[in-house]
Amino acid sequence: MPATPPAALVGRRSEHAELVAAVSALVTGRGRALLIEGEPGIGKSTLVRAAADQATAEGCQVLWASCDELSQAFSLVPILDALGVRESAPDPRRAGVARLLRGDPTEAVGTDVVTAAAERLLSLVDELCGTGPVLFAVDDLQWADAATVLVWSRLARAVQQVPLLLIGMMRPVPRREDLVALRRVVGTDGRLVLSGMPDEEVVRLVTEVAGGPPGPKLRGLAAGAAGNPLYLTELCAELVRSGKLQRDGSNVELGEMPRSTSLSVAVSGRLGFVSEPTRDVLHTAALLGSDFTVPELAVVSGRRAHELAPAIEEAIAAGVLADDEAHGLAFRHPLIRQALYDGVSPAVRAEWHAEAGRALAGAAAPVDRVARQLLVAVNGPHRPSGLEDDWLTEWLVGAGEEMVWRVPQVAIKLLRAATEGRRGTALLTSWLADALYRTGDVDGAEKVAADGLTREPEPDVLVDLHWTSAQCLAAQGRSAECVSTLETALATSGLERRHRARLLVLLARAHRNHGDVDAARRVATQALAEADAVEDRSTTGWALAMLAMVQVMRGEHAEALPLFDRALAVAAGDERLADLSLLLGINHAVALGELDRYDDAIATAQDAWRLADNVGNVVRGSQAQSVLSELLFDTGRWDDALADVPLMDSRLGYSRNPVVECVGHGIAATIKLHRGDMVGAQGHLAAAERFAPMIGRRVVGPLALARSLEREQAGALDDALAVLTEALSGDAEELQESEDLLADAVRLAVATGNDEAARTALTRAEELARLSDAPRRLAAAQHCRGLLLHDPGQLALAAEGYRAAGRPLPRAQALEAAGLALAESGDVVGARRHFTGSFAGYEALGAVRDLSRLQARFRGYGIRRGPSTPHRRSRSGWDSLTATELRIAGMVARGMSNPAIAEELFLSRRTVQTHVSHILTKLGLNSRFDVARYAPPPP
Repeated sequence: MPATPPAALVGRRSEHAELVAAVSALVTGRGRALLIEGEPGIGKSTLVRAAADQATAEGCQVLWASCDELSQAFSLVPILDALGVRESAPDPRRAGVARLLRGDPTEAVGTDVVTAAAERLLSLVDELCGTGPVLFAVDDLQWADAATVLVWSRLARAVQQVPLLLIGMMRPVPRREDLVALRRVVGTDGRLVLSGMPDEEVVRLVTEVAGGPPGPKLRGLAAGAAGNPLYLTELCAELVRSGKLQRDGSNVELGEMPRSTSLSVAVSGRLGFVSEPTRDVLHTAALLGSDFTVPELAVVSGRRAHELAPAIEEAIAAGVLADDEAHGLAFRHPLIRQALYDGVSPAVRAEWHAEAGRALAGAAAPVDRVARQLLVAVNGPHRPSGLEDDWLTEWLVGAGEEMVWRVPQVAIKLLRAATEGRRGTALLTSWLADALYRTGDVDGAEKVAADGLTREPEPDVLVDLHWTSAQCLAAQGRSAECVSTLETALATSGLERRHRARLLVLLARAHRNHGDVDAARRVATQALAEADAVEDRSTTGWALAMLAMVQVMRGEHAEALPLFDRALAVAAGDERLADLSLLLGINHAVALGELDRYDDAIATAQDAWRLADNVGNVVRGSQAQSVLSELLFDTGRWDDALADVPLMDSRLGYSRNPVVECVGHGIAATIKLHRGDMVGAQGHLAAAERFAPMIGRRVVGPLALARSLEREQAGALDDALAVLTEALSGDAEELQESEDLLADAVRLAVATGNDEAARTALTRAEELARLSDAPRRLAAAQHCRGLLLHDPGQLALAAEGYRAAGRPLPRAQALEAAGLALAESGDVVGARRHFTGSFAGYEALGAVRDLSRLQARFRGYGIRRGPSTPHRRSRSGWDSLTATELRIAGMVARGMSNPAIAEELFLSRRTVQTHVSHILTKLGLNSRFDVARYAPPPP
């Protein structure tokens, strides 16, 4: 990042003052996000460089990332460069991110390595901000890849919690939806739109560059620059170099009108003053992008570094190149590089890119630097002669798998080029199918995998193709076809036992997806035996996982626990099985919850969520979060459940799981309906409806409950019942997903006089109770029976069962129903006792809507709740905190004296950070949270 000359800021006083103020605020610890927009050459980068100079002088850390057309197909490249992420980095975390993106099995913990890498990069920025203020600038965002844009967006949302001045620069075109969204993220105050300089500032700038005040003709020529400082600077510099300016008294005047005054001619004009050998080197450098290293230029040009030195020095002196700390060299402005690039015909450029790719590959350059050259070469209308032989195929055999992991879109284009006709290998075909599946092209992936299977591949490749094909068929709901295909594959001759074991695991999954749990268990048992025989640890772990999940599907949760323990023991310590460990942890938590072992279940889900967050596995993290939210809701920890829901909407770079979204928003809506927040509930229901069509007829219990409760509170009891009866109309497996709806279904059916619906729901509740002796299921059956028979004894037993199970909401509901039944029979004393228990349950949950209903229903029997005296804390500010905020405040206070707690809170659990500023504001403290300055006292 070259230093900013004073003349460059002419005409930008107000904008410069705003950035100066932002840097000054950064020094005091206040972060901000700014988006600077304007046409090429309008001064965006120059303005930010001046701010970066000031930040450096003030002792801030400065990170600078630049995007360009060649890099936009490669995820996170600008952020990686800015943070110094490379395998040779001395910091093991940075080196680990580089290995992760390369597909290293010791780092690749999930299927979405870009998302995992992005999460780690965000943590790195967090850590940098923890050591001091940071200015992070990203130039030319209009060329940024989607993951880089999303990282910028995530950082922009965090600037209120960390000392980070985040600046993005971009042109108005091309227009992209994700860039438009950034404007909403920063808001009106965060946008700085640069327009042309006013006339008086144009005169000032021309005076600086030309060496004196402009005369009338020069002033008229300058007026045609529309106030663009780059245009003006290059135009005047070109006139000075060509000797077309002359002194006219105290003014500088135009002696001869130039033949062209276009911006491209003005920018490229300085190229006419460099020697022919230097121009040739610059044309070659333009192939590499806006920035490049001297070794890369040496490889591509076929010259040694010392032979390039004179040309590089001349280009720097001419203002064409500039030193760049991150890469070594960079074009002084993208338009200069573009002028050089456009000076070569497209056909010749394609050949040059192909040759550059081969040269870089021969020099063992990073895969992405080779691929960006080859990508341009194969995307042209004519295939370069340099790629007509088998070289591309040979290179992809060594590099294709890494590209599938890191940049599947790029891998697709190159793998297609290499597999045209019959030249491609089955291995490349399997990678192409995998890449298509990763990018969401399920139909295309399935067709390519099917084509690869016709080529009689080697057993390892055969299994990989079937693995992709099975995922595609499952995603399309074609589980029966998947079963048939895999059974045929198992009959293939020449398979080793390790191959059979992997195929058997796939077949077990297909049977499970098809609903044939008996077949799934039988095949998973065979897979386990084969895997154990060949000591295939990975397949053993997956086979045990399948057996455990089949047991859960059968409702045999206690029997599943030993299988989970065995599978977790197999996966422990093996980085390649980290994703399996997460999947097992999530399902283990589900099984524990089904057994009413809520403390263990919540701890297990929290461990899975924490691990997923630490390694950046967002898919598993969202699944763990969803399970945790349900457990917290069931056990009455509603504030904690609500605190987790917003994170489901802000995760990075993955296709949101519609079931997870429906569960999270369904829980939030249910809580808000019980608490009387209709507006908030409707917002969550609307959010859930965006995802509901994606899950088809699948039952999501929390969402069905919220939909029904909304209709009930609106007085539409028949509609409320209809929602529940539809959700309860599925098979036995679906019934387990909707068991928490049964008591509400009976209650609404009794209220509407629908005896048939009430008895059907009771039958289902009793069926579930027979399948499991979990206290909550026995209580649910008693609850339904008591509601239908109006039996206070059964309802009281149900309440006691819910108490034993740790389910406060249904306990309060059962006590309310028991109290009403006793009151109607004349037993006011017994009714009052149940009323008191129900009131305490609702009050603890903050269920004000239920409290209002409860008091209204019992008032007619002379049963009322006396005024209660709320617990008062020693400081008035604490009274305004929610339960979640109190808990977090205590954790923060402990974290001040315990570095281990502090690291977990502020680096891994971003939920805490989202609450801290609100807590401090309520306590009357500085709203910016600074861990080094103060800590609120624990409640």
